[in-house]
Amino acid sequence: MAKLAEVVPRPIAFRLALITGLIVLVVDQITKNWARDNLQGEPQQVIGEWLQVRYSENTGAAFSSFTGFGPLIALLAIGVVIFLVFLVSRTHRRVDLIALGLILGGAMGNLSDRVFRGEGVLDGAVVDWIDWWFIPTFNVADAALNVGVAVLLIAAVFFPENHE
Repeated sequence: MAKLAEVVPRPIAFRLALITGLIVLVVDQITKNWARDNLQGEPQQVIGEWLQVRYSENTGAAFSSFTGFGPLIALLAIGVVIFLVFLVSRTHRRVDLIALGLILGGAMGNLSDRVFRGEGVLDGAVVDWIDWWFIPTFNVADAALNVGVAVLLIAAVFFPENHE
């Protein structure tokens, strides 16, 4: 656990976050394409009604809020990605870099949908496909974003020394 709080040398730091983000982006896009190709009909039960997979598209933000505001959300996501790259350039702790990489990959995954899955500029719908009974349908990018934020919060509590 202590290794997570270690400082990573500058040349490796940016690569660690970038590689983490790229892995999330690739896995997210592969699974979204799989969902598009295989889940167009009725939801498929994985564990009863507790966990299902189903294809859905979201033109809004989390929990389908702000439906129809995709281009504005995409512009905000671009700003978030730029800010995250700035944060990564100033961060050196392994745990923070991995968490920021997860958040960066999640933001890029959903932003990719807005850029490439629409007919116009930035108006694509985000593909969601994991349907857990008490959580609105989500995707790998959403999961990575949430895990990344949770890891940052946990790291701030358990590894507060040298926290940048």
